Amino acid sequence: MKISDTDILLVPGYGDTPSGHWMMRWQAKMANAWVVEQKNWFQPVRKAWQDALEKRLEKTTRPVVLVGHSLGCILIAHAAHTLPKDKVRGAFLVAPTDLERDAPKPAFDTSNFVPLPLAPLPFSAHVVASRTDPHCAYDRAESFAKSWGATFQDAGEAGHINLESGRGPWPEGMMSFAYFMKRLG
Repeated sequence: MKISDTDILLVPGYGDTPSGHWMMRWQAKMANAWVVEQKNWFQPVRKAWQDALEKRLEKTTRPVVLVGHSLGCILIAHAAHTLPKDKVRGAFLVAPTDLERDAPKPAFDTSNFVPLPLAPLPFSAHVVASRTDPHCAYDRAESFAKSWGATFQDAGEAGHINLESGRGPWPEGMMSFAYFMKRLG
């Protein structure tokens, strides 16, 4: 599947996603990519966030591929079975956060996002995880991928795969995403 033949919905996680973040750079480079905007990035409420995802999805006119980061991955996994199966073709999930971890504790109330969804996703998915992500142990991310029926990619020692961990442009991520899209074809 060609990237240009789809609508790409970018689903960030908790907090600010600065303009230098790879997700914002992808939005700037792809005319067919949109960020799913939330009313409050610092007080995530699953129902409100899922409603925003579904509303944005309604505006799409072509097959959709979801790109999630951190809490955005967990939102996609929660919403997966309620999204129109004829519209969503796949999900590229980067650095999923483990809200059930012991430390460090998330900076927000996680009660409406747990338990974490572990059912197989109804569309193709690919999980990219780092061996040094402070928000999710590598083996936990690997178990998410297995539970979700997703392919899995080791990103090495890449922190949370965000601006703070030195992944601004993240060209390796774009190459991985292009390969995922080719496999969707």
